[in-house]
Order: sequence, then C-alpha cells, then structure tokens
Amino acid sequence: MSRRRRRGFKKKRRLQQKQKRQGPLYRVPFRRRREMKTDYQQRKRLLKSGKIRFIARPSNKQVMVQFVESKIGGDHTFVQVRSNDLKKHGWDIATSNLPAAYLTGYLAGKKAAKAKIKEAILDVGTFAVNPGTRIFATLKGVVDAGITVPYNERMVPPEDRIRGEHIKAYAKQLAKDDKEKYDKIFSKYLAVSKKPEDLPKLFDATKSKIDTI
Repeated sequence: MSRRRRRGFKKKRRLQQKQKRQGPLYRVPFRRRREMKTDYQQRKRLLKSGKIRFIARPSNKQVMVQFVESKIGGDHTFVQVRSNDLKKHGWDIATSNLPAAYLTGYLAGKKAAKAKIKEAILDVGTFAVNPGTRIFATLKGVVDAGITVPYNERMVPPEDRIRGEHIKAYAKQLAKDDKEKYDKIFSKYLAVSKKPEDLPKLFDATKSKIDTI
C-alpha cells in the first residue's frame, strides 16, 4: 500500500468551471395554449391517427359539433352543427342540456354520413374528460347516427339521462314543492307552450324528424 493511502491522503478534484447559460430560462406557451383553446400535444397525437376529427365543444348556451380534416394548408370542415339548428326540427327549448347535446351529435352524424364520412376520432380539446358529460352525449349521438368512433362505454351517459328523464322527474317534484321556482327555472319552456315534464316525448319526436333528413 502506498504511503499516501496509509495516511488517508485524498486527491484533490479539479473543479470544472460553470458554463454560462444562454437564452431564456422560461419558454412562453403558444398563444392558443395560453388562451386554453388548443392542446398541441393532444392535437399532434390526433393528427398522427390520420382520421377525420369529430370535435365537440359545449358552452353555457349551446353545443357545437364539427367534422374536420387537417391538412398542411389548413383544416377543412366537412360538417358543422350547433344546437340552435335543432329548432328547425322542432326542438325550440333549452339548447345546452344533455338531450340537446345528444341530438346535436345525432344531427351532425347524419350530415356526416351524407358527406360519406364513415369513421372519425373524438377531439375534446382542453375540456376535462369526465364520464356522463355533454361531450360524451354528443359522441353517443354521432355513433347512433352510424359513424364509427372509438370510445369507452363507461364514459357515455345512461339512456334515461340522454332522453331527459332526470329533468322530467325534477320538474314534477319542483311543480309540487315550489311553483314559483318552477315557473322561473322552466320559463323558456313555458314561453313556447312546452312542459319540461314532456321532455322525453319531445326528444323522441325531434330524433324522428332528424331521421327523415
């Protein structure tokens, strides 16, 4: 054993000089990402699929559904339907609830089938993916219209909620307990001489009219 090791001698390490950092320490996200309009990582994965994107965008007042194909020169929209378009088919009440979301997807799916679109992939954008929401109600409508879209059955709302049975039950109970509140909440229904208790029947009638297009 060498003399240095016996005495516990430690060899000094040469410290490397720290390199100066160049460029900004923080990268500002793209404008549409800052505005919560586009998730670019998700969009990249969707574009790699090579399929037409089925876009569902619910808001406080209505629901919008689009079928879009992305190309190098820009996006090409084949079909665009808003829940306001349901008025042409007899749905002249609320346009932002779960039944309206389904019917909007169903109408968009029928128009997409006429445009010879057979399959698509769901684009939820920056919305949270939660089961039973309006996004998946539109998805169910599109699938029932004959368009093939991959999805998980657990994410789709139950059939009774899609038809508005929960709204019917709530309206019946509210009419008994608080008539004033009933008139206030369902004022738009009553303004067009429609009762919220008849919502499932109106749903079936609107869906039947869409089938005739």
